[in-house]
Amino acid sequence: MQQTHGEQGGPSAARQGGAYAWYALGILIIAYTFSYLDRQALTLLVGPIRKSLDISDTQLSLLHGFAFAIFYTVLGLPLGRLVDQHRRTTIIAAGVGVWSIMTALCGLAKNFTHMFLARVGVGVGEASLSPGAYSLISDYFPPRTRPVALSLYLSAIYVGSGLATIIGGTIIAIMPAMELPVVGHLEPWQGVFIAIGLPGVLVALWVMTMREPARTGKKADMVPTIGATMRYMADNGRTYSVMIMGYALLTLMWNCAIAWYPTLFMRVHGWSTTEVGTRFGLVIMVSGALGVLCGGILATRLRDHGLKDSNILVGIVAGLIALPAGLASGLLQDAWPILAAVFVFQFGCAMPFGAAAAALQDITPNQMRGQVTAIYQFTTNMFGIGLGPTLTALFTDHLFRDEMALGSSLALSIGISGPVALVLLWIARGTYKRTLASVDF
Repeated sequence: MQQTHGEQGGPSAARQGGAYAWYALGILIIAYTFSYLDRQALTLLVGPIRKSLDISDTQLSLLHGFAFAIFYTVLGLPLGRLVDQHRRTTIIAAGVGVWSIMTALCGLAKNFTHMFLARVGVGVGEASLSPGAYSLISDYFPPRTRPVALSLYLSAIYVGSGLATIIGGTIIAIMPAMELPVVGHLEPWQGVFIAIGLPGVLVALWVMTMREPARTGKKADMVPTIGATMRYMADNGRTYSVMIMGYALLTLMWNCAIAWYPTLFMRVHGWSTTEVGTRFGLVIMVSGALGVLCGGILATRLRDHGLKDSNILVGIVAGLIALPAGLASGLLQDAWPILAAVFVFQFGCAMPFGAAAAALQDITPNQMRGQVTAIYQFTTNMFGIGLGPTLTALFTDHLFRDEMALGSSLALSIGISGPVALVLLWIARGTYKRTLASVDF
């Protein structure tokens, strides 16, 4: 049944910014944390997966990036349309259940094809989460606090990535190979996927209990078809295109590096899986969560001081912090200084995305927010998740032709993507302010 404005109790069910809004945000954060636990576990398991499945760095990068991104991005738009018309909590819960089961199936993979198909399934499930979550959060919270609320939601990226390395490293250290009935032989890395995948089913059931808030910011007489959404975006084409591409290239810069940092520490600097899990995992959690929260707070402060392009300015500040630190992380020769550079790089890369999500919601009618979020994620994920890890791997395998040159590949990838992202976001400032001034909802 099509979602109506007052379904599930309207404003009384979830007053904007009230206690229930924060409770619901907490559930969405936990769901998003599990999504990154499921998708990022692969980064710590490069060595054992390559050995077990007999695959190259480039094939591994396809498992991390393209296999996940292909249906994550392709299904995003139709799922975004469902989000704009139907009960969002049900759509999100179904997605959480699917990706959790498919993550567990990654642990049963016996060859590259099996693993590729399971990773595609993870992407299919996760495609439903953020279009629904962005739309829900925009209705749970008023415009002034949206950057902070969305930043808190996005902090799950870094908490989940960090927990994936910490938990994965711990499980690998203590879990022996096993022989199970029907399934047969399981390597420790396979047990990691099963252990972090199945608990997500309980999270899916929890999401089902959430109340659906009233939809706010609706544009009168607007039918939210895909065609209407495309026309609205085309009418504001310069704003959407430049802004989305700027953030896509920041995402590319981050994914070029984050997928390969664990391998850099293990392959080049001799750290064990447990050492990387603890050290790198803590850095990702702390610096990423701090970065995204500081970005949301900075956007709110700049908005309070009358800067209408505050959400875009945060992205420029973030890029200026992340770019030099990322270059240093690839060019430094000692592991601990590299880890320090990774902390700063991660902090900068995390800063802009709560504000970026808020910027999109502020210029998009409610009836189109799920679809516009899906298009935004299609672009950022195809560049970031789909291309980022593979770009670094291609430089390693085909330009430097030396797996020990991974740091140089990281620096080159970051050095290409970062400056272009900054130029695009600088251009986006003026167009965004003009679009924001013209909205009538």
